[in-house]
Amino acid sequence: MPAERPDSPCVALCSTALGDEVCVGCGRTFQEVAQWVAMDATAREQVWQRLEQHWQTLGVPAPWLQRG
Repeated sequence: MPAERPDSPCVALCSTALGDEVCVGCGRTFQEVAQWVAMDATAREQVWQRLEQHWQTLGVPAPWLQRG
C-alpha cells in the first residue's frame, strides 16, 4: 500500500448522504462508503485501485493527497 494513502479515502465532502450514488468528494460509491469499515484489506485495496485510476483518468490528483 502506498505511504500516501490515509486510513480512508474520505475527504469530508460526502455527497452520498445527499442521495448521490457516487461521492463527489472521494469517488466511492454509496455502497463502498457504507461498507468501508466492514471491508477486509483485499476489498479495500480493490476500491483504492479503482479510485486511483478514476482520478488519474480525470487528470487530477486524488483528493486525499490534497488534504492537509
